[in-house]
Amino acid sequence: MAVATHALSKWSFSAPNDVRTFEKQRLELLDIGDNHIGHSVTQPGWRWSTHVGSVTGQKLCGVRHTLYIISGRTHVAMEDGSEMEFGPGDVAFIPPGHDAWVVGDEPNEMIDFGGDIGSFGKR
Repeated sequence: MAVATHALSKWSFSAPNDVRTFEKQRLELLDIGDNHIGHSVTQPGWRWSTHVGSVTGQKLCGVRHTLYIISGRTHVAMEDGSEMEFGPGDVAFIPPGHDAWVVGDEPNEMIDFGGDIGSFGKR
């Protein structure tokens, strides 16, 4: 549902517009006008290429992310070979063309303000 965002408004992940689940991952989405905000929890052992890419038929994630990491750690490997790890309190910009995976034994929880998150995992 498209919502005008020029007025004082409120949304909550307790009532998301959409929920997408993959093995070891739950993604809740809020639609805010033309923008999407996602709340994701991924479990230890999760890897994008294994648990999402294998379902969507894509080799790498084609979504642009702007993330705030709440807990856990995630490692990102770009198509160009560059890599970076992110943890609690980090804000990350991740362009399309990457693989990512949870590092360690703690679930990774993050908020994605990138706007493209609405296309994440579409089959």
